[in-house]
Amino acid sequence: MGQTPATAPADPYVGHDMTTMGQTSPAPAMPAGRDMSTMSQSQTPADPHAGHDMSGMAMGQTPATAPADPHAGHDMTTMGQTSPATAMPTGHDMSTMGQSQTPADPHAGHDMSGMAMPPDIQTSANNPGRPPEASPPASASSGPTHAADLLFDPAEMAAAREQLRVENGDIRTTAVIIDRLEATFADGEEGYTWDAQGWTGGDINRFWWKSEGEGAFGDGVEDAEVQALYSRAFRPFWDVQAGLRQTYRPEGDRTDLVVGIQGLAPYWFEVDAAAFLSNKGELTARAEVEYDQRITNRWILQPRAEINLSAEDIPELSIGSGLTSLQIGARLRYEIRKEFAPYVGLEWTKSFGNTADFLEADGRSSEDTRLVVGIRAWF
Repeated sequence: MGQTPATAPADPYVGHDMTTMGQTSPAPAMPAGRDMSTMSQSQTPADPHAGHDMSGMAMGQTPATAPADPHAGHDMTTMGQTSPATAMPTGHDMSTMGQSQTPADPHAGHDMSGMAMPPDIQTSANNPGRPPEASPPASASSGPTHAADLLFDPAEMAAAREQLRVENGDIRTTAVIIDRLEATFADGEEGYTWDAQGWTGGDINRFWWKSEGEGAFGDGVEDAEVQALYSRAFRPFWDVQAGLRQTYRPEGDRTDLVVGIQGLAPYWFEVDAAAFLSNKGELTARAEVEYDQRITNRWILQPRAEINLSAEDIPELSIGSGLTSLQIGARLRYEIRKEFAPYVGLEWTKSFGNTADFLEADGRSSEDTRLVVGIRAWF
């Protein structure tokens, strides 16, 4: 009792906040480079000050050096786990590893709005992932045949439906094409030529007419013809045609049966070919080819070729057998409008074989070159 008690050792935790002692609190951030992936999630981490001499802290002294790593030399790879987990990347906040809770969503913070999802469409595939679609109700197909008649005058709606049928289901078109209407000039001779055609009908079946001829100014018509044909499309851009042709010549008229084809060949060549069988049993044929070569949007160069054939001599008409004549020309036209274009050009004609002999015997030339001036129009 008379002895002075020894001085009690200083409290090592003086100055420390002990209010939360005993509770599971977040652990301090783990040092970089440590594998903490298998640290138990159910136990409290060790006191980071364990084993440190902090007696000098109560007297206001500051330690000279930073404390050593509290986990140095400890093997923590198997704490509370049965198998190792993936190591945590450097820089992650691991302060909540000591709390008993469900691991965070691995996709948290990821933008998944653009992720492709299967379309919500019924297909033949047995895919239970797509929701079923109910069939349309029976009321969807009930009601009046033309519901618009309930709101508008039925007579006006009937006329509108008929117009729609004509424009989209029963198309009838009519066209007239004046391909050549020109004056010709050659060796003191002046003449004229025409070549026109047209049709009326639908896309498949049409009535087609054609007319062409030539003559000299002051001497009347030398040669003219008119054709009436039934035309039927058998391929896109191609028609087969059959009908009658009536020709007028000073030497004698003819009526012919006609069979031919007309259409647009590859590379935009316009082709018109036909065979003619006259009422006197004379068989002839003719083929024409034209091509529009655009120079500008308005200037167009049109080369043209025509060939005539005969199966026999026809002295009455100055026609010989075989290749009777060849005509080649070119016309340069200017389209004032698409429907109207004046032109100028040159045309060369040559007769062959007995046809040339018939012409020369009659005092006419078997070859000539003409300057042509004319117009091309359609409507």
